[in-house]
Amino acid sequence: MNQLPQRQAGFTLVEIAIVLVIIGLLLGGVLKGQELINSAKVKNMVGDFRTVSSLVYAYQDRFKSFPGDQTQAQLDLAFGVNAAAVCAPAAAGLCAPNNGRIDGTWDAGGAGTGVVTDESSVFWQHVRLANLATGTTVLADANYRPRNADGGFIGLESGVTGAGAAAPYIAGMRGSFFVCSAGILGRYVRQIDTTMDDGITEGGSVRAVADGANRGAAAVATAAIVDGNQYTVCVAY
Repeated sequence: MNQLPQRQAGFTLVEIAIVLVIIGLLLGGVLKGQELINSAKVKNMVGDFRTVSSLVYAYQDRFKSFPGDQTQAQLDLAFGVNAAAVCAPAAAGLCAPNNGRIDGTWDAGGAGTGVVTDESSVFWQHVRLANLATGTTVLADANYRPRNADGGFIGLESGVTGAGAAAPYIAGMRGSFFVCSAGILGRYVRQIDTTMDDGITEGGSVRAVADGANRGAAAVATAAIVDGNQYTVCVAY
């Protein structure tokens, strides 16, 4: 009796091709989705820089002074008696009222410290009391200092510290004031610089240094930016 030929089990070339196409489509969707997420984060971070700068101009237009740079009498007139905290003590480079600067450091006042020794710290309370920004007005609140889309702190300063010696956070930057944002991954740093400036992180109005760098550190060159490392980006206005 003749035996029927046995068929070999396995996938045909057509079936393998179909599987590979499906895998390619899935990977393409994942990569596209990640690209959209990254683009959204960059857009939010760029929006943060521009929003903070607009707070300065809007407040100045309404009160003829920088937020954080007023005396207690001026704040009482604007918001009610003792409704707003005045920066104190009145020290050059930290709390010199009505000098046309936002004194202190951009990262002054850690979350929940309630510090009022830098104009850059009480800045946030003043713009919120003026209904220009949302957020708590309680300096000791753990959520007082705003954060960017990646969870890093964001702040601003006029680049003056100590006894009034000019010292921008990133060496060589020039401007009336600087908005800085920390905890930004390298993959976003280059996109932010390209969107807001010239794409060169070591020059121009947008520069970056490694998170935790000493004040006055030189900006990191674009070619040296590492995608997975965190940086502080400052924008000059």
